[in-house]
Amino acid sequence: MKVNIYPIVSSLHEQNRINSETKALLKELKKQSSHDFNIVSIDELYNADLSLILIQSGGSEQLFLKEFDNLKQPYYLLTYGHNNSLAASLEILSFLKDNDLAGEVLHGDTTYLSNRINELLKINKTKEEYRYGVIGKPSDWLISSNVNYDNALEKLKVKLVDIDINQVVENYNQVDLKDYDKPYLFEFDNDELNEAKKMYLSLLKIKKDYNLDGLTIRCFDLLSALKTTSCLGLSILNADKIVSTCEGDIPAMLSMHVIKQVTNQVGFQANPSRINVTNKEMVLAHCTLPLDMCESYSLDTHFESSIGVAVKGKLKEQEITIFKLSKDLNNYYVNTGKIIENLNEDNLCRTQIKVRFDDDISYFLNRPYGNHHVIIYGNHKEKLIEYMEKVIKHSN
Repeated sequence: MKVNIYPIVSSLHEQNRINSETKALLKELKKQSSHDFNIVSIDELYNADLSLILIQSGGSEQLFLKEFDNLKQPYYLLTYGHNNSLAASLEILSFLKDNDLAGEVLHGDTTYLSNRINELLKINKTKEEYRYGVIGKPSDWLISSNVNYDNALEKLKVKLVDIDINQVVENYNQVDLKDYDKPYLFEFDNDELNEAKKMYLSLLKIKKDYNLDGLTIRCFDLLSALKTTSCLGLSILNADKIVSTCEGDIPAMLSMHVIKQVTNQVGFQANPSRINVTNKEMVLAHCTLPLDMCESYSLDTHFESSIGVAVKGKLKEQEITIFKLSKDLNNYYVNTGKIIENLNEDNLCRTQIKVRFDDDISYFLNRPYGNHHVIIYGNHKEKLIEYMEKVIKHSN
């Protein structure tokens, strides 16, 4: 990938020596990361996958201010441990933060710098536009889950495409089970299983026909129309990193989109079912767990209707992150915790976990962003905050 670097240096310092130090730094960074690092003019700086400002010496602060109108946030200040480069960078970063501008000093050994640059490249690498299908409208009970389509395009580069749910029914009646080629082994009623596989193929066809990066479906309508569910189909699509949510939940779908950009995971769209604020513990459950998140799984019927096929999965008892966007896409909730138990209760959706969170969870009882929240493995809190703060700042 292409990393452009604009150098700033005080005239008080010996330029040939500084150029030699810069050349050695960039040579080592290229060796460790295989990216192309290019010293460029300010006019070329932003024609790259990542743009860095190299503060080469002390006394560069006023030079930075002179170029300020030609620079864009976030301001990534690359430094090394010579010529008071770090000191100048800290002064510049303090100025940026005083003005509520996004910036960061990139300083450390070349291994740290290389790893951080890789993370920033992942965050900054986005398509011009993503396409997500809204099949039907949000379910009637999702009364706080409508999203302004223009906001989604402006803030997240996501174009929301309305698709008639009858298209799913039409596809379902036309697909051929010979086209189902997934390697998963299932033990369940064969007829019900075939219906679930047909539903997967129907959704996959919509994904391809409309050139979608993901989708959400008003799935409960299928119970009466086709006497089956989309639970297993959504689980398979999510395992294939095709963002897919049920109940027509657009904010949950967009939350998964953000998660995928940051972590390359998709996540488990789950209902908070029981909350103990004192112990910071919560039970979450749903029927569409991505198959790649399972330690093991079995199949069951859809919880509310007792028909169709749903995934009853066992998750790893490890650290997790929970995330959810607000419907206006200006706010978000993120917390970390650990799965402490997989449950097996009759009165909840099929996959059930108990999580003990690191921070206070009274948000859920005071000002939640809707019902569904998304669970992913690992601690990704800081990376998600970084991504969302960039989205919010750039769209305001």
